[in-house]
Amino acid sequence: MRQELQSLPKTLADDVAKNLVMVARLIDEDPEGAYGYSKVALRLASRVAAVREAAGFAAYANQKYSEALAEFRAARRMTGNVDLWPVMADCERGLGRPEKALDMAGAPEVHKLDKAGQVEMRLVAAGARRDMDQLDAAIVTLQSPELASNSVQPWTARLRYAYADALLAAGREGEAREWFAKAVEADKDGSTDASDRLAEMDGVEFVDALDDEDDEDDENRHVGDEAPQGVSVADDQAVEDSKDSDADDDGVTDEDDDADDADDADDADDVTDEDDDADADDLTDDVIDAQDDKD
Repeated sequence: MRQELQSLPKTLADDVAKNLVMVARLIDEDPEGAYGYSKVALRLASRVAAVREAAGFAAYANQKYSEALAEFRAARRMTGNVDLWPVMADCERGLGRPEKALDMAGAPEVHKLDKAGQVEMRLVAAGARRDMDQLDAAIVTLQSPELASNSVQPWTARLRYAYADALLAAGREGEAREWFAKAVEADKDGSTDASDRLAEMDGVEFVDALDDEDDEDDENRHVGDEAPQGVSVADDQAVEDSKDSDADDDGVTDEDDDADDADDADDADDVTDEDDDADADDLTDDVIDAQDDKD
């Protein structure tokens, strides 16, 4: 891709490269976002094969199969490369033309594919057979040296998973479980949901502990908000009346309280004044004694 972008002015090449990086970064988690960046790159450099290929994969991720197929064909014309042959066949499936996908699976281009490409083409062909309700043919299509091999390759988990899924669709549950288990062994990066399918067959249910904790917190929060049972408005009024009655029985009014406070303040002032006079007398005596000492 770098060599292809070198044909562009540097500033333009940098802009295109940034958009292509975003396509690759978002295509799995945010296909729509990736599609948007691919359209920008396509507008900037539609004559660059890498741009057309990236636009094709972004459209494919958004199930825009007609648009994806057109972009893949354009990229293939520019490079003469057959690597996109399997995904082009899968676009035909997406467009409701499984027969066309099967024709492509038998084309001479398949022999030019590397091992990974040939396995991918086998997966597409098996999918096309299933689209046509030919389950037994799909199972036979997947049976291959790559499936029987004990070595784990990048495609192994997906191949075993597709085989297990086809067996299950055909009602061969025992064999399906065996191959789902083999898919789990090969699926180190979690590219399939083989473990979930296997657990489902075994009747295992997964419980999200975090959801349970959230439910508990909600229940505890509501407990404090609920009103005590057996307390009515009439009871509340009775409590208020009782408080008023207690105040009346004491016979103490606000004016009486103010008078008492005033008396207390006067008493305090008197005590303070007496203390101040005593302190003054003591100070005078100390000064006289000090003067006598000097003399």
